[in-house]
Amino acid sequence: MRLCSVRHGSIRDGSIEIAAVILPDRGVALIRDLLPGFTGDVLDVLTTGTADAIEAAALAADASVFRPTDSVTFGAPYRHPRMLWGIGLNYVEHASDLAEGVPDEPASFIKGDHTIIGPGENIPIPWQSIRTTAEAELGIVIGQYCRDVEADDALDYVAGVVPLLDQTAEDILQRNPRFLTRSKNFPGFFSFGPSIVPLSEVFESYDSLADVTVSTMINGAVHRSNTVSNMRYDPAFLVSFHSKIMPLYPGDIISTGTPGAVQVRPGDVAECRIPGIGVLQNPVVAQPR
Repeated sequence: MRLCSVRHGSIRDGSIEIAAVILPDRGVALIRDLLPGFTGDVLDVLTTGTADAIEAAALAADASVFRPTDSVTFGAPYRHPRMLWGIGLNYVEHASDLAEGVPDEPASFIKGDHTIIGPGENIPIPWQSIRTTAEAELGIVIGQYCRDVEADDALDYVAGVVPLLDQTAEDILQRNPRFLTRSKNFPGFFSFGPSIVPLSEVFESYDSLADVTVSTMINGAVHRSNTVSNMRYDPAFLVSFHSKIMPLYPGDIISTGTPGAVQVRPGDVAECRIPGIGVLQNPVVAQPR
C-alpha cells in the first residue's frame, strides 16, 4: 500500500490535499473514506502508526471507494516534516563531475519545510541566482522513532521510499561553500511525490535498494542515471549515521544524493524517474523580483 495525497482544486486557486492510499490492483482511496473520522494527513499516518489499520480497511473496502490512479492529481504526500536531510556528493561519478572527491563521511545538510512542493508545482528560480540546478534523488522516509541504530537494522525503521527533486542555487554555493544552507533553502527547492512506496513493494521488483536506478531528466530527456549500488554511502548507512547524530522521527526524509544535477531555466520541466517507484515532474519558472 502506497501513501499519497490527492489534490482537490487547482494549484493556482489554492488546492486542498487529502490523505489517500494506492493499492496497485485497485486504485486510489481517500483515507477518510476508509477510516471514518480520520482528518489528518499522511504525516499523521506515519506518526500515529495507523498504516496497518488503514491497509486492512483498504483491503476490506468495497470497490466503489476506489478510483483509477490516472483520474486523480497528486500533491506532496505531506508538507511539514520535522526534518529534511540532504546528502551531497554521494555518487562517485557526480563528485567527479564537480571536480570534488567523495567525502570521508556523509556531507549532509538540512532544508526547511518551506522548500516543499509537490508534483506539478512550479520550481521558481530565485532572482538572486543565475545558475539553479535540479537533482533527482531517492528519498528515504522514516517510519518510526530511530536513534543509535546500526546499518544492519536501519531499514526496519524506514516507512518507504519516494522520488524527489532537490534544487540548488549553484552559483551562490560556488561563491563560498559556507553558503550551502542559503543555496539549498529557497522556496520550491524540495519536491517529493507522488507517493511513498513501502520497502515490501520495492523488494517485489528489486532484490535490494542497491539495484534501484535513479535518473535526472530534463524536458523528457535523460541527463544522468545511476544505480544506488554506486553510492558511496548506501541508504541503510545513511539512516544509521544520522540516527547517531540526532533522533530521527516518523516522516523525516533523507534525500540520498543525485546521479547528476542539471541546470534548469524558465520553461523547462525537471523530472525524477525511478522505475518501479515513481515519476516526479515539476515545471520551472522565474521568480519575480
